[in-house]
Amino acid sequence: MLSFILSRLLRASMTVLLVMTFAFCVLRLSGDPAQILLGPDAPQEAIDAFRERWGLNDPIIVQYWAYLKSLLSLDFGVSMRDKSPALQLVLERIPTTLQLTIPALLLKLGIGIPAGVYAALHRESIADRGVIMLAVFGFTMPSFVIGLLLVLIFSVTLGWLPSGGQDSWLHGILPTLTMSIGGIGILARFSRSAMIEVLGQPYIRTASAKGVNWRDVVWKHALPNASVPIVTIVGFMIGSLIAGAVVVETIFAWPGIGRLLVVSVSNRDLAVVQCLLLLIAGTMVLANLAVDILYGWLDPRLRSKSGAH
Repeated sequence: MLSFILSRLLRASMTVLLVMTFAFCVLRLSGDPAQILLGPDAPQEAIDAFRERWGLNDPIIVQYWAYLKSLLSLDFGVSMRDKSPALQLVLERIPTTLQLTIPALLLKLGIGIPAGVYAALHRESIADRGVIMLAVFGFTMPSFVIGLLLVLIFSVTLGWLPSGGQDSWLHGILPTLTMSIGGIGILARFSRSAMIEVLGQPYIRTASAKGVNWRDVVWKHALPNASVPIVTIVGFMIGSLIAGAVVVETIFAWPGIGRLLVVSVSNRDLAVVQCLLLLIAGTMVLANLAVDILYGWLDPRLRSKSGAH
């Protein structure tokens, strides 16, 4: 098990390093922060002084090496726009984003999985067809379309909920629903498919033939085995919580990490963007790492395969 975890840790570290390197290079090749932050009418002397102040005149390999050394000392840089530490700006926005992402995740788990399991246990019923239709709608509609539809219905037409901002708990309802609807559909579909596959296995039919109570068959035999593929989907959702907030926070003017990323990218605020991308990549990698370790615990065959390599 130790070698299995170490191999996954090495792979996770390499993934974060590649993402960090790619983001570093793309940000510096996509535009000059001096011209964007100072404006098109800024004198050349001011632009040259800005570039010298932030080390933008150095070759990109020199900038990258300086960035790596600063990361080793847990220095994530300073915002070119606000002159504040990039990590501080990011940490200030995390609680605001969690106000959306945690309820959205709970809704996905609390509605999607039970709906999929119920549909699998009642195949070809009206409830099953309804779950399938709602699931297809949920995972095929882009989040920005869902958000605009919710605003049109509940804000513009009915006037029940605010369309943006963060003044009260009511302002969080529409963005939370927008973030959760797609995930509910995905989880419902995968839960249904996993349960149907498990319910068709010989050991389930054998348990039923022996007179085992059907509730025990479902809870003690079917659900534990069906949960294995669902773990992958849940892990991916947890890892993409922050990344998924970018569009939603922009639509609803929610002052969280996602909106900060959009503003920082448009301003070429390099340190803040790099810190945010590192946070997003680290979250996704850690979630995938947790899924791999959980898989290794649930299925010892994976550990033996890893050890063989």
